[in-house]
Amino acid sequence: MNSVANMNISLPLQRRLAKIPIFSALKIHVASATAGNATLRMPFTNELTGIFQSLHGGLLMTLADTAACVAVLAEIGSEASITTTDMNIRFLAPCLTTASASARVIKAGRTLCPVEVTIHDDRGMLVAIAQVTYMRLTPAGKTSHPHSA
Repeated sequence: MNSVANMNISLPLQRRLAKIPIFSALKIHVASATAGNATLRMPFTNELTGIFQSLHGGLLMTLADTAACVAVLAEIGSEASITTTDMNIRFLAPCLTTASASARVIKAGRTLCPVEVTIHDDRGMLVAIAQVTYMRLTPAGKTSHPHSA
């Protein structure tokens, strides 16, 4: 099953996400993506656990970052050039099941797009909260100032 093919996601966004290798590498599934919001799921497998047999914290950060990316693209356009500028995460409990990340764009600014993300396990337990900031990049081949060299 294609991890980004979904009736709850626009076709242009599905096409963009299908080109991002992290989705298939971590088997991340996009459950939904609407303007400024996204829900992604990452399965629990032994290969993704850390020393305490829970989903590795770095992978939960990757899931949060990826969910924020999808929410921003769903808000500002699937072909937008964006990058993460910063993120912080607070781990609240071990994740021993599939993880579900829900992202919401706080503000789609001209330059920065801050996003809040919550991660729950399959039992509904809140396992982490994160804030991620994305920056809109100048399109390739163009300069940000008309007189730049």
